[in-house]
Amino acid sequence: MNADRRTVLRSAAGLATAAALGALSACSAAEPPAAEGPASPPPLPSAAPTASAPPSPSPSASPTATRPVVVPAFAPLAPGTPAEVVNGPRNRPEIALTFHGEGDPAQATALLERAEQHGVKLTVLAVGRWLDQQPQMAERILRGGHELGNHTQNHRDLNALTPDQVHAEIAECAERLQRLTGSIGRWFRPSAAQYASKVVREQARLVGYEHCLSFDVDPHDYTDPGADLLQRRLLRTVRSGSVVALHMGHQGTVDALPGLLDGLHRMGLQPVTASQLCT
Repeated sequence: MNADRRTVLRSAAGLATAAALGALSACSAAEPPAAEGPASPPPLPSAAPTASAPPSPSPSASPTATRPVVVPAFAPLAPGTPAEVVNGPRNRPEIALTFHGEGDPAQATALLERAEQHGVKLTVLAVGRWLDQQPQMAERILRGGHELGNHTQNHRDLNALTPDQVHAEIAECAERLQRLTGSIGRWFRPSAAQYASKVVREQARLVGYEHCLSFDVDPHDYTDPGADLLQRRLLRTVRSGSVVALHMGHQGTVDALPGLLDGLHRMGLQPVTASQLCT
């Protein structure tokens, strides 16, 4: 990615996320145990804001990708939000169900519909290559009142990449979100790691993400344990303020969701979006 392209993206990202630059004291942050890796390159010089047109659709994108979408305005986060959010406040009976956005669009749609039938809003961290293949899913997620964020372009192990490669993975997905929805979204979640390293956090900030979204509950639904076992794993470990990591593209997760939501209701826990959890 050349310097001009990166500077333009940062300028657009800053405008799209100007309302999201608060920080949240009640949310918790954690550091990865692994070494941080090579130092990040210095930020590129900023260009003066211009009224340039949004990025053009990539050749692989469907014509439907350019259809305007009304993106809900971001409510300010509570003061003191850390750069990496692992969980929300433990003193409120709320949790966030967050989803890796990839896989069969029919399964993804069924998952969204089941959540909506229960009056629940999800947070979907989309993989950019999925949005290339299924651009209509960005609008479908937002139309249901759910939250949409960035989970890199190709879901690579970011800790094995150079800072420039990390930047490209985050920025390319951000470009797709910007083109499809008019916003890069508030949240970035690193791929192939629970926590964001210092290098990853720095590159995310350069793209326009002030907050990385981690999680404190992972029932490993991607291993397809079956709906019953998935429900038991999640309900046994979740508590107030939890951020739960789940995945689209797995039928067992679709099947488990109604029972999970019923179980959370019995526990007095209300699923909300990650942004709602952190306000």
